[in-house]
Amino acid sequence: MKNNLKFLSNKKGFLGIDNKFKFKEKAVVIPFGLEKTVSYGGGTKNGPKEIIKASHQVELYDEELNCEPFKRIGIKTLKPFKIDKNINKALDKISKINEDILKKNIFPLTLGGEHSITPGCIYPFTKKYKNLCILHFDAHADLRESYNGEKYSHASAIRRCLDYKNVSLISFGIRNISKSEIPFLKKNTSRIKIFWAKDKHKWNLKMFKNLIKNKTVYLTFDVDGFDSSIMPATGTPEPGGLQWDETLNIIKIAMKNSKVVGADINELAPIKGFNSYNFLVAKLAYKILSFKFFY
Repeated sequence: MKNNLKFLSNKKGFLGIDNKFKFKEKAVVIPFGLEKTVSYGGGTKNGPKEIIKASHQVELYDEELNCEPFKRIGIKTLKPFKIDKNINKALDKISKINEDILKKNIFPLTLGGEHSITPGCIYPFTKKYKNLCILHFDAHADLRESYNGEKYSHASAIRRCLDYKNVSLISFGIRNISKSEIPFLKKNTSRIKIFWAKDKHKWNLKMFKNLIKNKTVYLTFDVDGFDSSIMPATGTPEPGGLQWDETLNIIKIAMKNSKVVGADINELAPIKGFNSYNFLVAKLAYKILSFKFFY
């Protein structure tokens, strides 16, 4: 790969697989602990390190798929690297990394860091694909034009993605939106579909299946999309969110009916001594990769 991308050994990388295990990678995990614009609790810069550490405890066998998916996938992990303090330069860096990975027809999964990474992550996808649909899990709409004077804030992440005219959006679990975001939402109903958390009991997943059918999809997952009872380790935890099984079901529908080409998981802010939250995110990452290559 260009950009002098260096990988961790299997043992130190995602899932902690034996170094003797040889494979041709189909997926690359990118630790990108950008933390620049957090507005409540901090600590997202430690997210990738703790997710990778917790992944060494994830059971490699998947009872649903009846195998050890990693053997079919082949997953490499980039060595952690210095992230620029300037947010534009940092986003440019992740864009270039994803561009290099895409040229090899490999699936990139970025571990953040805060949600402001996503516009940088998707940039090479917007160039490669005529149309790109973002499948977005989050407690917040992230459609502000700017927040605290920063247009690349985590609170503006999805708005920046929609600056690209060939990008559309399907969001799940939203239960927090500011008044200033409503006019933009109303103006862009043809590009944006939100499955509000308050309507969870009546979500029409058949409609979702039709909406996403045959689309080219980038998956972005803010862990505060989960209910705060199972995921308090995030900067802005919110009650009323997604549970584990229903989340996996939505991801599975997407994997079976569309072409998912890349993903990021962000906003884990590890809490010392509470490894179960890091483990949940590590398992989510393994599930996303497993579903991608099996469905």
